[in-house]
Amino acid sequence: MTIPFHIGSLTAPDLIAVALYVLLWVASGWIIENPPARFPSVTVIMKQYRRDWMGEFVTRQPRIFDATLIDSLRQGTAFFASACMIAIGGGVALIGNSDRVEGLAADLTLGQAAPQIEMKIILVIAFLANALLKFIWAHRLFGYCSILMGAVPNDVTDPNAAIRAGQAAEINITGARSFNRGLRSIYFALGALGWLFGPYGLILAGLASAAVLMRREFASHSRDVMLKR
Repeated sequence: MTIPFHIGSLTAPDLIAVALYVLLWVASGWIIENPPARFPSVTVIMKQYRRDWMGEFVTRQPRIFDATLIDSLRQGTAFFASACMIAIGGGVALIGNSDRVEGLAADLTLGQAAPQIEMKIILVIAFLANALLKFIWAHRLFGYCSILMGAVPNDVTDPNAAIRAGQAAEINITGARSFNRGLRSIYFALGALGWLFGPYGLILAGLASAAVLMRREFASHSRDVMLKR
């Protein structure tokens, strides 16, 4: 039985599916960032490694290795930010060309009108836009971190050395959190394409995206390696 209620080109099942999809995105992110203390996620485990990194940074001479590491983090965020900008541009261009959208619907045999396809593409763009903002902020935070690292005294006996290193570690952790949030948005942006196959396709794609994230954060081989002492 179909539900006649709809907003614009979206039906009630579509709206419910979008609400559940967003809920999965928010809930998975919260669980990953706030896991049980006895069963930490990779994201939480890496926090301590970043603090350990800055602890070693104080005594390491020369510090070229650390400069290379922070530069690689900035390059990674810049790459993903650029990729998101390109993807957003492509999505906006597709929405602005109704003939192409109708051709896409026909090629995929979706049996949907152009306005319906456009609304579903907008959801993908929304997740990509969120990812872009997260990557831009992460890139800036890693830049702040590099400056704080440069302010760490070379003298190990200087009491400010540990303080500055601790500050750099916390900014590094904050940047990593923003970067990880951007990655999760990309996962769900890809999953949002499942909406092209209907509301149930969107829900299944959301469950799959959340499952992949959970497995990599809580049941991956890399996590087991990080926990070894």
